[in-house]
Amino acid sequence: MNPSDLRALLEAVYRDKLALVGRHQRGAQGVASYEFNNTYQYVINRELTHLEWLRSAIEDLGGTAAATVADLPVPAVGRGSQAAQAILEDDVRTARAFVDTWAPRVKGVTQHRHRTMLELMLGEVREHHRFFELAVVGRQDLLGRRPAEAGTGGGVMSTRWIE
Repeated sequence: MNPSDLRALLEAVYRDKLALVGRHQRGAQGVASYEFNNTYQYVINRELTHLEWLRSAIEDLGGTAAATVADLPVPAVGRGSQAAQAILEDDVRTARAFVDTWAPRVKGVTQHRHRTMLELMLGEVREHHRFFELAVVGRQDLLGRRPAEAGTGGGVMSTRWIE
């Protein structure tokens, strides 16, 4: 794979990852469960790291990472647990689609450093896929367990700051 083809591939992965991060940020606003929302925060943090890796690789190859991309839609099915369930199910689908799209193409990357970076990123997306699958079936111990007496106060707010 020549440097120009590699840069084009990294730029395309970056655009898809940027769209996925935005989708997860908007989706997290519709998931009030404390445990599930914490999982979104974890996933988003890792995805921001992926974007930094990709941005750096693109710039090293003389390219420029996209500033904006088209939004991936968040399911609009009302509010509460029904909406959260639809969002989580959609995240199972989008994570799987991301891996299915990019895993075969990553195999063709001949530059070891970039292939390893992309394989690590895909491995983490597979982990995120598993988190979303477990959340869909109601598993709340996605990031660990807390003591039985610790509570969440009923969930998280959809907006970060309230004045």
